[in-house]
Amino acid sequence: MTPRTVSATAAGTWLLGDRTVNRVGFGAMRLTGSAAFHQGTPSDRGRAIDVLRRAVELGVNHIDTAAFYFSRLRSANELINSALAPYPDDLVIATKVGPARDTDGEWATPARPVQLRGQVEENLRQLGRDHLDLVNLRLMGQESISEHFGALAELRDAGLIRHLGISGARPEHLAQAQEIAPVVCVQNRYGIDTPGGDEMLRACAAHGIAFVPFFAIAGHGREAGAVRDEHDQIDTVARAHGVSAAQVRLAWTLRQGAHVLAIPGTGNPQHLVDNVAAGALRLTAEELRLLDSTVRSRTPHGAGQA
Repeated sequence: MTPRTVSATAAGTWLLGDRTVNRVGFGAMRLTGSAAFHQGTPSDRGRAIDVLRRAVELGVNHIDTAAFYFSRLRSANELINSALAPYPDDLVIATKVGPARDTDGEWATPARPVQLRGQVEENLRQLGRDHLDLVNLRLMGQESISEHFGALAELRDAGLIRHLGISGARPEHLAQAQEIAPVVCVQNRYGIDTPGGDEMLRACAAHGIAFVPFFAIAGHGREAGAVRDEHDQIDTVARAHGVSAAQVRLAWTLRQGAHVLAIPGTGNPQHLVDNVAAGALRLTAEELRLLDSTVRSRTPHGAGQA
């Protein structure tokens, strides 16, 4: 018997501002062919487009991207535009601004507040849209985000942006942003074995804000891809359900709160199906206790680049 294909609706929904999204979304970073953005072999364009279209067929209606997601031959935004425009009415495309890369792909000086409009307009051009559903301000080490977030709030008031979020942030940054404009999500690194992050998870829950982890599958220190040497606890639960360790990691992440959204990324069609199916994986209380025994430092969170 052919296994039943699971829809992204199985994970339930949450609100990003006034937009309802399924809790399993899709991260576009790996579509360009390399977790390091500009190193390695470029992805196959046709395969990447097929993955995006298949994601929407599976019920994914939340896609995370950025203009700085590009490799030597591929741009995530351009792939999304080519694959999905004209966009479905229920599709929310979230992008982020702040970091900058030069034409060689090397990281450049992060944008100043006055430069954020140019980054927003770059995303608009590449995606072929007249406004952006959601823009996350990606912090790059600054203590105060008021000027940067204020610049984005002005673009929101001008109609170029519908909703705002922050990324790589601490609770004090959330407080600074909320004094300026509504925050609908926080996108930070977080996972079963990622140091810290629980304080922001709880802060978002208290305010009814979506918490959107990145690198939830990769594991601590494994930005280039999924963990190879998996924890025994995760392997034990995976074997019990007949699923992959990556699916257990995603299911655990979703169980951290109804406000938690997952954005796993892949350029592999089967991995896409598996990632979406993780939204239907129901872990028992005993399994959750076993997984929670995986060593997770409770120190303040330091997010990796994404």
